[in-house]
Amino acid sequence: METHVARDDYRQRINRVLACLEHNLDALPSLDHLAGLAHYSPYHFHRMFTGMVGESLAAYARRLRLERAAMFMARTARPVTDIALSSGYDSHEAFTRAFRGHFGVSPRAYREAARRGLPLPQCPVPPPKPQGDMPMDVKIVFFPVTTVAYVRHVGPYAQCHAAWEALCGWAGPKGLLGPGVRVIGVCHDDPEVTPPEKIRYDACITVPEGVTAEGPAGVMDIGGGDYAMALHAGPYSGLHASYAALCGVELPRLSREPAYAPSFEIYLNDPATTPPEDLRTEIYIPLLPKA
Repeated sequence: METHVARDDYRQRINRVLACLEHNLDALPSLDHLAGLAHYSPYHFHRMFTGMVGESLAAYARRLRLERAAMFMARTARPVTDIALSSGYDSHEAFTRAFRGHFGVSPRAYREAARRGLPLPQCPVPPPKPQGDMPMDVKIVFFPVTTVAYVRHVGPYAQCHAAWEALCGWAGPKGLLGPGVRVIGVCHDDPEVTPPEKIRYDACITVPEGVTAEGPAGVMDIGGGDYAMALHAGPYSGLHASYAALCGVELPRLSREPAYAPSFEIYLNDPATTPPEDLRTEIYIPLLPKA
């Protein structure tokens, strides 16, 4: 019973966000404002939205703007350029490309079909689906305070190789890469929200007490609380979908909410020697204390 109540509460909270977006398509509210409406940590709000709604905030707003534009094309005589600008596009050409990509025809062809009373083209893209059909075995675990050495990478997650090379080049000669060392990535930013060139990622390894920062490597503590942990199987390119399902589907089922702190990943095998489909990654999302 408690789980159903919690899930209904999450739905009501996300419905407030959807209503706000739908009524403010001309000037979209900030991420912090929308997260506040949902009473959800801004740090993980976007992943929760994607998991529950089935598409990102940006994709949801873009789709609604295009659907509103189609209504204007069919029912009004407003110039295409005027509709393009009111839909958030800087030019007639950009709007036409987006419109054609969504409906399969140009805005003018859509208007002509409406004027002649012909069936209007429908969006060929399947409707978005919440990510609740992704099977996940989620555990609530206590992750103790753990000391790691790290090298910071700023840029797209897929380009973090140099940080790992610098970390291993520093740790190897010190004998810090032996058996039992855990390989961890601390993910500070959501790539759906943060510009690619500003994404922060820490390549980490666990280290014994007494190791100090030196050269390219820093030393810090991570953990120290409850985390939702799930295993992601497959290529790293699929991690975003697993995060969305964990935040937007599984946490509401468990009546838990993420804390305002970075998530992290523990890599269970080596991508240099493991086929992408066989990669295994543990995802950890920090949780607020249970009420």
